[in-house]
Amino acid sequence: MKGIFYVFSGTGNTDKVCRALADEWQKRGVETTYVRLRRGEPSPDPRGFDRVAVGYPVHAFNAPEPVLDLLKRWERADGTLLYFVKTSGEPVRLNDCSCARPAALAQKRGFTVAGEFHYVMPYNIIFRHSDGMAARMWQAALRRIPGDAAAMAEGKKTPWPHGPFKRAFSFALRIEQAAMPHIGRHFRATERCVGCGKCAKVCPQGNIRMEDGRPVFGRSCVGCMACAFYCPADAVKTGLLNGWRVNGAYSFEGAPAADGEICRYCNKAYRRYFAAAEALPPPAAEPQTAPQAAEAAPGADPAGRPQS
Repeated sequence: MKGIFYVFSGTGNTDKVCRALADEWQKRGVETTYVRLRRGEPSPDPRGFDRVAVGYPVHAFNAPEPVLDLLKRWERADGTLLYFVKTSGEPVRLNDCSCARPAALAQKRGFTVAGEFHYVMPYNIIFRHSDGMAARMWQAALRRIPGDAAAMAEGKKTPWPHGPFKRAFSFALRIEQAAMPHIGRHFRATERCVGCGKCAKVCPQGNIRMEDGRPVFGRSCVGCMACAFYCPADAVKTGLLNGWRVNGAYSFEGAPAADGEICRYCNKAYRRYFAAAEALPPPAAEPQTAPQAAEAAPGADPAGRPQS
């Protein structure tokens, strides 16, 4: 059996989860291709794969524009099973509605949307979680990933709830997709900028170019926040969103936050999410030589150069 992951990820949380899921597929004998989506780079045709997974971070209770663009480009399939894997910074149920639009696009193209899996990972915008929260989120993900990967590999259908109120709420917030190219044009680097160009390298949209050692922001921003998050000098100002800026990678390897250390924001929802995950068996120890999913070169079959 052959499977493929298409993953849009700005600061790496969705990529981290999806790579672990892809490795679980490999362990289960699924020949797995992994594609990290970048603007302007072609990706393999999903036809010919038995399982398709599309991973994305939730942006304002919607799937980000690059994921919708991907689905719109696909040719018609013949009932291939497709799953969505999404990450968000909070476990609130309004995130359920983010799959409604991409699911409709996939179904229109002949895919059978078999379900979605939602993982909570630390914010890259709004506010900074503690490293203890990040560690507990990742530990919860590790407990869920084997069962979720098995469900996808075995073709189980896991419908998700997205009623009319949630769909209406999601629809109203699609304004972010129209607004971000304009907001992103006003991103700026302060005098703290060291001219390293990392912002340009990590941007999945290719929206940043370097001129005279300074970043210049274009019109293709989707609000992934990779530029501000990974800036080593914390020099990127994010326009109207600057008050929500988060800078610097999280550590997932330390001591997980105790119940009393869970942030007050959405506290009950986090507690429910953690309790449900922690009721599952702990993950098995990793083998010395775990199989790895093949990275797909742009426009090629499963075995080419890794994508950044």
